[in-house]
Amino acid sequence: MLEEAGAVLEQLLRAACPALGFVLFLPAVLLLVSPLPVCEAAHEFTVYRMQQYELQGQGYVLLHTATANGFQMVTSGGQSKAVTDWQVTSVEGRLAGLGAEDIPTIVLVAHYDSFGVAPWLSYGADSNGSGVSILLELARLFSRLYTYKRTHAGYNLLFFASGGGKFNYQGTKRWLEDNLDHTDSSLLQDNVAFVLCLDTLGQGDTLHLHVSKPPKEGTLQHTFLKELEMVVANQFPEVTFSMVHKKINLAEDLLAWEHERFAIRRLPAFTMSHLKSPKEGLRNSIMDDRSRVNISVLTRNTRIIAEALTRVIYNLTGKGAPEQLQIFTEQMKIQQEQLDSVMHWLTSQPRAAQLVDKDSTFFNTLEYYMSRYLKDVKLHHVKADKRDPEFVFYDQLKQTMNAYRVKPAVFDLLLALCIAAYLGVTYLAVQNFGLLYKSVQRLSIRPKQQ
Repeated sequence: MLEEAGAVLEQLLRAACPALGFVLFLPAVLLLVSPLPVCEAAHEFTVYRMQQYELQGQGYVLLHTATANGFQMVTSGGQSKAVTDWQVTSVEGRLAGLGAEDIPTIVLVAHYDSFGVAPWLSYGADSNGSGVSILLELARLFSRLYTYKRTHAGYNLLFFASGGGKFNYQGTKRWLEDNLDHTDSSLLQDNVAFVLCLDTLGQGDTLHLHVSKPPKEGTLQHTFLKELEMVVANQFPEVTFSMVHKKINLAEDLLAWEHERFAIRRLPAFTMSHLKSPKEGLRNSIMDDRSRVNISVLTRNTRIIAEALTRVIYNLTGKGAPEQLQIFTEQMKIQQEQLDSVMHWLTSQPRAAQLVDKDSTFFNTLEYYMSRYLKDVKLHHVKADKRDPEFVFYDQLKQTMNAYRVKPAVFDLLLALCIAAYLGVTYLAVQNFGLLYKSVQRLSIRPKQQ
């Protein structure tokens, strides 16, 4: 009876062998001839693949390589294209001094844009939200002083929030060209006392005045330097102040500090920063967020600059004012809450140059804020030269990336070999089922006989 059942089963398997072989061999054949890995075939878009293998063990064994884990990074966006008509915007405002038309002008500058490997994550708190915050607070303070005739000084104050600061200060470069080369009436052409650029002033107990050429004695630049030293020494002894001299290297592709743009056009300028070197990584990092700015330090640095500027503008030292005199107190004190609010506004949105459009609400707010305290506020727009562009921006700045855990390509080969071996053993077992059955029968009868 058992032999008859075995014979029937053998006939059935032989009859079903072609269909069974087709079903079993088809996945292996498709796996071997497929031009794409399995993961890529599952997604119908171009992928950016980066695999990082976690090899288990010390030796580079084939088995370990085949079974290692990999990661596939997939983005759904298309190919990035250059944006040819993008405009970089800057904002200018002024406070006119009391006196004749040829009175000297002091220029205060801070670039507003941020930079990082991911533009949508670049909030630029210390670099250079801190500089813009101080610029706007100085505009508020001096607008109050210039409101009254008794405190209306004989200096023009020109405030400039520049764009493209992270792209070699392109906004400042074009602004200087427009004011010095393409117009006959400009405050920059008449009598510039000095230019003060504000950059990264939100933390630390050090302050550095970066210059391309040390100021000569008897000049207003030298007076400002001495006033800074005196204010720091007498009112803020915990702060370490120094002047850093660095010549402009025209052979480099990028300028170190913004004041070098003015120095190239022979305008006396310097940059105030708590950084001693322009190559600090946090100047161009997505890690430069709101937590990087200490609002108390920002308030202190604002006061140091405001006190020194006021002593220069009103010649308080020459008039015998005591060195310990504190000007910005009580009703004229620095408003820490307002500085904090401005910093919160600046760091609540990414300010990469390729993200801030000319019609952005950022410029509407900045223009409105400056118009509250300054006169003749206007926007300056800069486009890259079409024939020889100094900068090129691209679209597709924000994309979704998915990470998949995958096996390396050699794993597919190993899997195909295992499937082929399995199918081969199965095929031989079916073809020689009678012999296999008899062998099993003999092995099962022996224990019973014993």
